[in-house]
Amino acid sequence: MSSVIQLHAVCAPSSGWEQPFAMLKACHERVQRMLVLLQRLQVHVGQHGVDGEAIEAAQDVMRYFDKAAPLHHLDEEEQIFPLALVHGTAEVQHAVQRLQHEHAKLDAMWQTVRSDLKRLLQADVQDREFVRAWPSDPAVAAFVLTYTEHVRMEEVLVYPCVEALLTHTQEREIGSVMAARRMDPVAKVER
Repeated sequence: MSSVIQLHAVCAPSSGWEQPFAMLKACHERVQRMLVLLQRLQVHVGQHGVDGEAIEAAQDVMRYFDKAAPLHHLDEEEQIFPLALVHGTAEVQHAVQRLQHEHAKLDAMWQTVRSDLKRLLQADVQDREFVRAWPSDPAVAAFVLTYTEHVRMEEVLVYPCVEALLTHTQEREIGSVMAARRMDPVAKVER
């Protein structure tokens, strides 16, 4: 089994949506695994080209950032950030404003990375130069760096602030909204 495929194992969180912050952090763990997979994919393509393992890994990364990541951002935008903006310190409020802006920035960055992944998946003899150059694509490094810092700021500043505000009942209500979002067929539309 190659180093690309080794990251495909998914660890399920031990909690459910009744504990939304545990689920949000589990989503962050999956984000981090997908970012590492994306970096490993670059190394793999540099060494082996676009083979079956590369295709599978690229499809996994695309599936995650096309489907799960937007839902996660929506959870934060609608359930977490508004509370932090109202009740947080000036530092937390500033962090939320930055994070809101970064959600749009990350989406734009993802569209660039996604476009390159699609091109990689469709690469043919004519695209050999692209395949050779892609492993050092700075768009991937920028996406990974921005997302990693984004997750850190949410977990260090914003989540603890909001989590401290909520009663157990409120937490369950927020978790119910997040769970329902994943059942909504409109929210699951692929790009």
